[in-house]
Amino acid sequence: MVLGVLFVLGSTGIAGSAPASGPVLSDFVSRVDNPWFPLVPGTTFVYRGVKDGKSARDVFTVTHAAKTIQGVRCTAVQDRLYLAGRLEERTTDWYAQDSRGNVWYFGESTAELDRAGHVTSTEGTWQAGRDGAQAGIYMTARPTVGQSRRQEYYKGHAEDHFSVLSLRAPISVPYVRSNRALLTKEWTPLEPGTLDHKYYLRGIGEVKEVTVKGPTELAELVSVRRP
Repeated sequence: MVLGVLFVLGSTGIAGSAPASGPVLSDFVSRVDNPWFPLVPGTTFVYRGVKDGKSARDVFTVTHAAKTIQGVRCTAVQDRLYLAGRLEERTTDWYAQDSRGNVWYFGESTAELDRAGHVTSTEGTWQAGRDGAQAGIYMTARPTVGQSRRQEYYKGHAEDHFSVLSLRAPISVPYVRSNRALLTKEWTPLEPGTLDHKYYLRGIGEVKEVTVKGPTELAELVSVRRP
Protein backbone atom coordinates (compact mmCIF):
# COMPACT_ATOMS: atom_id res chain seq x y z
CA MET A 1 0.00 0.00 0.00
CA VAL A 2 0.99 3.64 -0.24
CA LEU A 3 2.28 4.87 3.12
CA GLY A 4 -0.26 6.79 5.12
CA VAL A 5 -3.27 6.10 2.90
CA LEU A 6 -5.36 4.45 5.60
CA PHE A 7 -3.50 4.43 8.87
CA VAL A 8 -2.63 7.38 11.01
CA LEU A 9 0.57 5.83 12.39
CA GLY A 10 3.71 5.07 10.40
CA SER A 11 3.17 1.31 10.49
CA THR A 12 1.16 0.31 7.45
CA GLY A 13 0.42 -3.38 7.55
CA ILE A 14 3.78 -4.25 5.99
CA ALA A 15 5.22 -7.59 7.03
CA GLY A 16 6.88 -7.34 10.40
CA SER A 17 5.42 -3.93 11.23
CA ALA A 18 3.86 -3.05 14.56
CA PRO A 19 0.09 -2.78 15.01
CA ALA A 20 -1.45 0.43 13.66
CA SER A 21 -4.55 2.50 14.35
CA GLY A 22 -7.90 2.18 12.59
CA PRO A 23 -8.67 2.87 8.93
CA VAL A 24 -9.93 6.19 7.59
CA LEU A 25 -13.47 5.51 6.43
CA SER A 26 -13.51 8.05 3.58
CA ASP A 27 -10.72 6.19 1.78
CA PHE A 28 -12.87 3.14 0.99
CA VAL A 29 -15.11 2.51 -2.01
CA SER A 30 -18.18 0.29 -2.35
CA ARG A 31 -16.76 -2.16 -4.89
CA VAL A 32 -13.86 -4.61 -5.03
CA ASP A 33 -12.60 -4.49 -8.64
CA ASN A 34 -8.85 -4.88 -8.24
CA PRO A 35 -7.99 -6.80 -11.45
CA TRP A 36 -5.89 -9.34 -9.52
CA PHE A 37 -8.66 -10.05 -7.00
CA PRO A 38 -12.04 -8.90 -8.34
CA LEU A 39 -15.03 -9.74 -6.17
CA VAL A 40 -18.17 -9.48 -8.30
CA PRO A 41 -21.26 -10.45 -6.29
CA GLY A 42 -22.85 -13.63 -7.62
CA THR A 43 -19.57 -15.14 -8.84
CA THR A 44 -18.63 -18.66 -7.69
CA PHE A 45 -15.15 -20.17 -7.99
CA VAL A 46 -14.59 -23.93 -7.57
CA TYR A 47 -11.17 -25.36 -6.73
CA ARG A 48 -10.10 -29.00 -6.50
CA GLY A 49 -7.00 -30.53 -4.96
CA VAL A 50 -5.71 -32.25 -1.85
CA LYS A 51 -5.67 -31.44 1.87
CA ASP A 52 -4.88 -33.62 4.88
CA GLY A 53 -4.33 -36.52 2.52
CA LYS A 54 -7.92 -36.29 1.22
CA SER A 55 -9.43 -35.10 -2.04
CA ALA A 56 -10.57 -31.52 -1.60
CA ARG A 57 -13.17 -29.28 -3.21
CA ASP A 58 -13.33 -25.61 -2.22
CA VAL A 59 -16.32 -23.48 -3.24
CA PHE A 60 -15.69 -19.72 -3.00
CA THR A 61 -18.81 -17.58 -3.51
CA VAL A 62 -18.92 -13.78 -3.62
CA THR A 63 -22.23 -12.87 -2.03
CA HIS A 64 -24.45 -9.80 -2.33
CA ALA A 65 -24.26 -9.44 1.44
CA ALA A 66 -22.06 -6.94 3.25
CA LYS A 67 -20.88 -6.39 6.81
CA THR A 68 -19.84 -3.08 8.30
CA ILE A 69 -16.56 -3.41 10.20
CA GLN A 70 -14.96 -0.35 11.80
CA GLY A 71 -17.40 1.73 9.75
CA VAL A 72 -16.23 0.17 6.45
CA ARG A 73 -18.67 -1.70 4.20
CA CYS A 74 -17.07 -5.09 3.51
CA THR A 75 -18.04 -7.61 0.85
CA ALA A 76 -18.91 -11.00 2.34
CA VAL A 77 -17.43 -14.09 0.67
CA GLN A 78 -18.53 -17.61 1.57
CA ASP A 79 -15.88 -20.34 1.50
CA ARG A 80 -16.92 -23.99 1.82
CA LEU A 81 -14.26 -26.71 2.06
CA TYR A 82 -15.22 -30.32 1.34
CA LEU A 83 -12.79 -33.17 2.10
CA ALA A 84 -13.57 -36.59 0.60
CA GLY A 85 -17.01 -35.23 -0.24
CA ARG A 86 -17.90 -34.03 3.27
CA LEU A 87 -18.23 -30.41 4.36
CA GLU A 88 -15.47 -29.90 6.93
CA GLU A 89 -15.10 -26.14 7.13
CA ARG A 90 -17.30 -23.15 6.42
CA THR A 91 -15.96 -19.63 6.45
CA THR A 92 -17.20 -16.14 5.73
CA ASP A 93 -14.45 -13.66 4.80
CA TRP A 94 -14.80 -9.87 4.65
CA TYR A 95 -12.95 -7.70 2.12
CA ALA A 96 -13.02 -4.01 1.21
CA GLN A 97 -11.12 -1.88 -1.30
CA ASP A 98 -9.61 1.52 -0.73
CA SER A 99 -9.73 4.39 -3.23
CA ARG A 100 -6.28 3.50 -4.60
CA GLY A 101 -7.27 -0.07 -5.40
CA ASN A 102 -5.72 -1.98 -2.49
CA VAL A 103 -7.92 -4.83 -1.23
CA TRP A 104 -8.09 -5.10 2.55
CA TYR A 105 -8.94 -8.15 4.60
CA PHE A 106 -11.11 -7.25 7.60
CA GLY A 107 -11.64 -10.66 9.15
CA GLU A 108 -13.29 -14.03 8.94
CA SER A 109 -15.77 -16.23 10.74
CA THR A 110 -14.59 -19.83 10.61
CA ALA A 111 -16.20 -23.06 11.78
CA GLU A 112 -14.76 -26.58 11.57
CA LEU A 113 -17.37 -29.33 11.47
CA ASP A 114 -17.58 -32.97 12.54
CA ARG A 115 -19.32 -35.74 10.63
CA ALA A 116 -22.66 -34.76 12.11
CA GLY A 117 -22.22 -31.16 10.99
CA HIS A 118 -21.61 -29.88 14.51
CA VAL A 119 -19.09 -27.09 15.06
CA THR A 120 -15.94 -28.41 16.74
CA SER A 121 -13.75 -25.30 16.51
CA THR A 122 -13.87 -21.64 15.55
CA GLU A 123 -10.10 -21.17 15.78
CA GLY A 124 -8.94 -18.59 13.27
CA THR A 125 -12.02 -16.41 13.62
CA TRP A 126 -11.17 -12.72 13.95
CA GLN A 127 -12.52 -9.28 13.14
CA ALA A 128 -10.68 -6.01 12.78
CA GLY A 129 -11.24 -3.75 15.76
CA ARG A 130 -11.89 -6.56 18.24
CA ASP A 131 -9.35 -7.78 20.81
CA GLY A 132 -6.54 -5.93 19.09
CA ALA A 133 -7.16 -7.47 15.66
CA GLN A 134 -6.38 -5.31 12.62
CA ALA A 135 -7.22 -5.36 8.94
CA GLY A 136 -4.38 -6.08 6.53
CA ILE A 137 -3.64 -5.80 2.81
CA TYR A 138 -4.75 -8.88 0.89
CA MET A 139 -3.86 -7.57 -2.57
CA THR A 140 -2.14 -4.32 -3.51
CA ALA A 141 -3.34 -2.06 -6.31
CA ARG A 142 -0.06 -2.43 -8.20
CA PRO A 143 1.86 -5.59 -7.28
CA THR A 144 5.63 -5.42 -7.85
CA VAL A 145 8.32 -8.05 -7.36
CA GLY A 146 9.65 -7.95 -3.81
CA GLN A 147 6.60 -6.19 -2.40
CA SER A 148 5.53 -7.59 0.99
CA ARG A 149 2.44 -6.97 3.11
CA ARG A 150 0.77 -8.25 6.25
CA GLN A 151 -2.61 -9.70 5.30
CA GLU A 152 -4.13 -9.99 8.75
CA TYR A 153 -3.32 -9.44 12.40
CA TYR A 154 -4.86 -11.12 15.41
CA LYS A 155 -1.98 -11.94 17.69
CA GLY A 156 -1.42 -15.65 18.11
CA HIS A 157 -4.32 -16.58 15.83
CA ALA A 158 -4.09 -14.89 12.41
CA GLU A 159 -0.77 -13.45 11.23
CA ASP A 160 -0.45 -14.22 7.49
CA HIS A 161 2.01 -12.33 5.28
CA PHE A 162 2.74 -12.41 1.55
CA SER A 163 5.53 -11.33 -0.80
CA VAL A 164 5.43 -10.98 -4.59
CA LEU A 165 7.82 -13.32 -6.43
CA SER A 166 6.89 -12.80 -10.09
CA LEU A 167 4.47 -11.07 -12.45
CA ARG A 168 5.17 -13.45 -15.35
CA ALA A 169 4.89 -16.89 -13.81
CA PRO A 170 3.67 -19.76 -16.02
CA ILE A 171 0.53 -21.45 -14.77
CA SER A 172 -1.67 -24.28 -16.00
CA VAL A 173 -4.80 -25.37 -14.14
CA PRO A 174 -7.98 -27.06 -15.41
CA TYR A 175 -9.71 -23.71 -15.93
CA VAL A 176 -6.98 -21.66 -17.62
CA ARG A 177 -3.38 -21.43 -18.84
CA SER A 178 -1.13 -18.39 -18.88
CA ASN A 179 2.46 -17.17 -18.81
CA ARG A 180 1.56 -13.95 -17.00
CA ALA A 181 0.47 -15.04 -13.55
CA LEU A 182 1.16 -13.09 -10.38
CA LEU A 183 3.07 -15.45 -8.09
CA THR A 184 3.29 -14.82 -4.35
CA LYS A 185 4.69 -16.68 -1.39
CA GLU A 186 2.61 -16.71 1.78
CA TRP A 187 3.64 -17.56 5.32
CA THR A 188 2.81 -17.04 8.98
CA PRO A 189 5.13 -16.91 12.00
CA LEU A 190 2.58 -19.15 13.72
CA GLU A 191 3.61 -22.03 11.40
CA PRO A 192 7.32 -21.47 10.64
CA GLY A 193 7.60 -24.81 8.86
CA THR A 194 5.00 -23.98 6.20
CA LEU A 195 5.31 -21.93 3.00
CA ASP A 196 2.65 -21.59 0.30
CA HIS A 197 2.75 -20.30 -3.27
CA LYS A 198 -0.32 -18.62 -4.76
CA TYR A 199 -0.99 -17.75 -8.40
CA TYR A 200 -3.35 -15.00 -9.57
CA LEU A 201 -4.50 -13.94 -13.05
CA ARG A 202 -5.84 -10.53 -14.04
CA GLY A 203 -9.59 -10.52 -14.43
CA ILE A 204 -10.00 -13.80 -12.54
CA GLY A 205 -8.22 -13.76 -9.19
CA GLU A 206 -6.60 -16.72 -7.46
CA VAL A 207 -6.18 -19.75 -9.73
CA LYS A 208 -3.83 -21.98 -7.71
CA GLU A 209 -2.44 -22.49 -4.21
CA VAL A 210 0.21 -25.07 -3.42
CA THR A 211 2.31 -25.82 -0.36
CA VAL A 212 6.01 -25.80 -1.20
CA LYS A 213 7.15 -26.41 2.38
CA GLY A 214 5.16 -28.29 5.00
CA PRO A 215 2.12 -30.62 4.83
CA THR A 216 0.95 -31.23 1.24
CA GLU A 217 -1.92 -29.01 0.14
CA LEU A 218 -3.09 -28.14 -3.37
CA ALA A 219 -6.02 -26.21 -4.80
CA GLU A 220 -6.51 -25.53 -8.52
CA LEU A 221 -9.29 -23.54 -10.17
CA VAL A 222 -11.61 -25.80 -12.18
CA SER A 223 -14.59 -23.54 -12.89
CA VAL A 224 -15.97 -20.03 -12.56
CA ARG A 225 -19.69 -19.23 -12.66
CA ARG A 226 -20.39 -15.56 -13.21
CA PRO A 227 -23.65 -13.69 -12.61
